[in-house]
Amino acid sequence: MILTTTNSIEGFKIAEYKGIVTGVAYDSSYKHKGANLSFKDMFNTSKYYEVYAAGLESIKEKAFQKLRENAKALGANAVVGIRVDIEPLANSYTLIVSITGTAVFVAE
Repeated sequence: MILTTTNSIEGFKIAEYKGIVTGVAYDSSYKHKGANLSFKDMFNTSKYYEVYAAGLESIKEKAFQKLRENAKALGANAVVGIRVDIEPLANSYTLIVSITGTAVFVAE
């Protein structure tokens, strides 16, 4: 499946617009591969950012997977105009990643 932030795909023609699709995922930003950031590591700046970035990537990948699944369910083979929104949940360590785009069927 082709995913792009642009409104067109070079070398392809959009044959059919299928609709707007989203993929949403949320989890702790300090959790990666089932392991939480320890209290001690919260004061280690490099470890803190390493775990935070890895956790964010994991959440983003889940959201992109849901976006792909929703687009396939509509019969699309590409999603154009993708927008990624990352928001922290108030008073917690949870991040919400929402990805929106237009599901399309493209042909060469």
